[in-house]
Amino acid sequence: MNVESFLARLTRDRHYRDQIAATRCIEPRAAEYRTPVSALPDRLSRLLTAENIEQLYWHQADALDATGAGENFVVCTGTASGKSLCFHLPVFSSLIDDPGSRALYLFPSKALAYDQLGNLERMVAAAGIGDIAKPGCYDGDTPTSKRPGIRRSASMLLTNPDMLHISVLPYHAKWAGFFARLKYVILDEIHSYRGIFGSHVAGVVRRLQRVAEHYGASPQFLCASATLGNPRELAERLTGRPMRLIDRDGSPRGRRWFVLWNPPWVDDATRISRRSANVEAQRLMEALLEAGAGTIAFGKARVVAELLYKYLQESLTQRKRPDLAARIRPYRGGYLPLERREIEQALFSGRLLGVCSTNALELGIDVGSLDAAILIGFPSTLCSLWQQAGRAGRRQDESLAIFVAYDDPVDQYLMRNAEFIFDKPLEKAVIDPQNPLIQAAQLGCAAFELPLSADDLARFGGNAAEVADAMAEDAKLRQTDGRYFWSSPDFAAAKVDLRTISSATYAIVEERDGKREVLGNVDSISAPELIYPGAVYLHQGESYLVRELDCSAKLARVERQEVDYYTQPVLASECRIVGQRLTEPIRFVGDGSERGRRCFGDVLVKWQTTAFRKFKFYTTELIGQTKADLPPQTINTSGCWFQPPPDALAALRDAGHKAFEALSGIRNLLVVVLPTLAMSDRYDIGGVVDSSQLGVSTIILYDRYEGGVGYCRHGYECASDLLRMAAELLEGCGCENGCPGCVGPPNLRVAIHHDPDLYRGYEFPDKAATQVLLRAWLALRGPVA
Repeated sequence: MNVESFLARLTRDRHYRDQIAATRCIEPRAAEYRTPVSALPDRLSRLLTAENIEQLYWHQADALDATGAGENFVVCTGTASGKSLCFHLPVFSSLIDDPGSRALYLFPSKALAYDQLGNLERMVAAAGIGDIAKPGCYDGDTPTSKRPGIRRSASMLLTNPDMLHISVLPYHAKWAGFFARLKYVILDEIHSYRGIFGSHVAGVVRRLQRVAEHYGASPQFLCASATLGNPRELAERLTGRPMRLIDRDGSPRGRRWFVLWNPPWVDDATRISRRSANVEAQRLMEALLEAGAGTIAFGKARVVAELLYKYLQESLTQRKRPDLAARIRPYRGGYLPLERREIEQALFSGRLLGVCSTNALELGIDVGSLDAAILIGFPSTLCSLWQQAGRAGRRQDESLAIFVAYDDPVDQYLMRNAEFIFDKPLEKAVIDPQNPLIQAAQLGCAAFELPLSADDLARFGGNAAEVADAMAEDAKLRQTDGRYFWSSPDFAAAKVDLRTISSATYAIVEERDGKREVLGNVDSISAPELIYPGAVYLHQGESYLVRELDCSAKLARVERQEVDYYTQPVLASECRIVGQRLTEPIRFVGDGSERGRRCFGDVLVKWQTTAFRKFKFYTTELIGQTKADLPPQTINTSGCWFQPPPDALAALRDAGHKAFEALSGIRNLLVVVLPTLAMSDRYDIGGVVDSSQLGVSTIILYDRYEGGVGYCRHGYECASDLLRMAAELLEGCGCENGCPGCVGPPNLRVAIHHDPDLYRGYEFPDKAATQVLLRAWLALRGPVA
């Protein structure tokens, strides 16, 4: 693909109105090769020949050398750099030397596991080692009848942390032969393991280690990550093992173009709103497809992927291009397993030229050779943005990534300040395996599997011994002869959800001509936002009207119907303080001054679909609103809340600023800085500004997890440090009026099931007001200390 020629044609198109806000060209890079210290077995040399690999890239040779030296490693290189060979080759070599050895592959999603299963089967056949290398996938989709055979014969087991947690480790006796011969554990896409999920996965990995050791094995850990701010630190926290970082990327890279595309004003005179980002993306993707460019588009919500596909189908059909219409598909969560895999295989094989996806294809599923990626809206982190952009140009050819902005404050800031994308360091992934509440959940599961000894508790680190003692006092564990035993009749793993969302799902069923067909599924948290009665459910270009939502049967009945609109839920939410446990003044170390008040207690977070709106396709014109009668969803959790001193609020008023603006800015800053102290991810913490409940202006932060996990308790204890760090972040930011790096909303966007085209998002709070209140709160007269 000649990107410069394509962009030149775009600028001559009749729809072009100076949409290109910035362009960056990333120059190509030549391959860097190296020979590993130890030669590969002959059969693996045949494999490389079959894969058209003449030499190994530098990082691949590094990985082989590290494995041969008995080291654990994490390889962190770019998209399509051949990371998979870094662990496939050591596993194959081990099987050739010792056919009885075993390898466990852990992937964050089932789709990734099945993608790698296909790659492994192909490589095993090419190497001629099918007699000793037997890959098998073991997850929730694996038929019960096939599971015993996989347990007996799989030498390479592919699964996910959830399955390992609930279906393998608790039944380790059935897997005794596998664990006894376990040599390698592969953790792929570890950048996905962050926050509460990552902290739980770290506990699962420690449980895996002790079960393996129980059967006499001590496996090496081979990890891989997309580009990330702290890959070695994350891998070491996940595994509890020292890691060698391999980040010298030897793979070649073609020239890459990155374009920031800002939809034009609907009316240049009034400049009230911009043209639909979804429609702009449709026109861009259509132009790319017509140019023969394999293209992937990433939407921020399921509805975006479906709308984009619908718009493309209708436009290409009207323009008499059925050849192109037949070669695009949507891809998102909620599709049935067979449907997902059929799309993945069609994309990999080249039968599809384009795909309209959510972030479901952001991870390393092999999508074949693509020329372009369209990113519709900022995907919330720079890591995700570069990961999505990297899905194009997966070979050495020239490629193009286009970031299409929504008309919201974050996207528009990035259009004006491209350096935020190109020059800012990537985010770090944060986990805390020693969080007491997460540790208690994992210790309970571990005790169910095998009694806990003092050495076992040391493996979990932190205050694991104290946590076990507390669990014994609560009769969750029983201590006998210096060991802790699970004392409940309950199945421990069933009580622990790694991903913090309900595992229950609703089936979406079409009833037609007396037959019932399951179209897809949706998790129980999302169901009231997607499949309420009257909703239009979009699926593979078809519109279905939801006739009934049966919450007891977890079933939505739908009917195919042609309509000229789609629907969006109207959500009402609140955060209520229901009980105060602790309160005292905020004291600052040094002068001991008391400035404002801090509290900790119980909060109730509630949200509900109260109505739904109908919007015209393409124009997004609002054509109606209907009330919805659905039960609310709630989280009972813990929170901390802070109140500034009266003199600080008076100083704010005297300066002519609004309190809500300043408090909102400080809330956003606290949501950003608290994770650095509480070892959480910013998406694990929510926040609101409220003055009605307590009769005084209050910032409330809460754990986004049922029962709380201690993050806001930590925030309460470190209140003075939090406020100082917020002030340092604010004053250290060089922006003029606020940006995503300071007072901009960190995670307070509308629900993920909304079409971002319809919502302007949250405006940036006034930076000047935030600064005045924060400085007055801290009684600062000079720079932040």
